Amino acid sequence: MGKEIIMKKQKLSALILCAALTLSFTGCGTKETSANIPVTEAAAESAAAAAADNSGDKFVSAYPAFEVTSQSLHDGKWDEVTANTVDGKNASPELSWAPVEGATTYVIYMIDMDTAYFIHWKSSDITETSLPEGWAPSSDYVGPYPPPGSTHHYNVYVFALKNPVERVKGGINSISPKVPEFMESLNTDADGNTGNIIAVGRVTGKYTAK
Repeated sequence: MGKEIIMKKQKLSALILCAALTLSFTGCGTKETSANIPVTEAAAESAAAAAADNSGDKFVSAYPAFEVTSQSLHDGKWDEVTANTVDGKNASPELSWAPVEGATTYVIYMIDMDTAYFIHWKSSDITETSLPEGWAPSSDYVGPYPPPGSTHHYNVYVFALKNPVERVKGGINSISPKVPEFMESLNTDADGNTGNIIAVGRVTGKYTAK
């Protein structure tokens, strides 16, 4: 009898505790938000929203942001596969993003932010929104190759455009101080209409040369 009474008390205590917790929990298991989304998912969405913010970027702060992800990034570092032929396979990074409403084409730039805006990647007339690693031809991409032992930061920008442009300016594998002007020129389409940039997604990572 003593054991039964103790067990009943324990069950009653558990029920009382569970009832009290429902004020801030939707159940006695996984904590959820008011939208009935697990907190882990809500946190991930919040982090994604925070990441898709161009306000601090020197090139595209004036434009709305969208999230771009890359499986070629590991702990904020570009995979060695994306590096030049000395360190890796010189393969362009994998990139993915959700289709941007109103966009008919996308343009990509990859810039070394530590070498006077060195262009490593420039591709245009993109209609896909998921690019596998190695997607870009060698005419469009050359991987990071900072001086031996040094670490540089590389930003990839994905421009969602209403219409194609007459020309995507800049040459790869070269220092281009006019990168801000090149990017801004995308805001005018081939017919001379302005307001062509709908939004810009970006992802950044660093690479240390051997």
